[in-house]
Amino acid sequence: MTTLKLLALDEEDLQVVSSQLQDAVVRVGDMTYLPSQNRFAAIVNRFDWQSAGGDDNRYRRLRTALRFDRVLAARHKGLAPGNKDRVLSLLAISFEAGESPSGKVVLYFSGDATVQLDVECIEAEMRDLGIAWRTQNRPEHPSEAEADTKGPSGEGANGPEAAGA
Repeated sequence: MTTLKLLALDEEDLQVVSSQLQDAVVRVGDMTYLPSQNRFAAIVNRFDWQSAGGDDNRYRRLRTALRFDRVLAARHKGLAPGNKDRVLSLLAISFEAGESPSGKVVLYFSGDATVQLDVECIEAEMRDLGIAWRTQNRPEHPSEAEADTKGPSGEGANGPEAAGA
């Protein structure tokens, strides 16, 4: 098994990290902001899109660490930090430029939840931790027409998987 380690130091790098983490599932309790260290960190269960192309339905998830350094502030929307067991599906990570090189990193989750990080600059790392397991579930993305019928979160019968899936 090959583990993946990516560093992001600019917006293009962050897009690569975002694509690798699309459909990762994370418990709210597995995300934290450490203001004294200017760091945001999370442990997620990443869907391995690279090995999902075969016809044998051998899908897998990997335990993956994600961290952002040089974080000045963190805000969230649609999350109840006290609900530590709530599972979210990570849809994308984006960067909204401010006065160069600062800006906002935004993590978009299912259920219209977001985490916004005010950063001095982009400095992120994604690292597989070596723990992997098989899953029968492959994340599905509804067509635009289907998404319109499911409401603003885009969730319907195929909402985010359980954290252990």
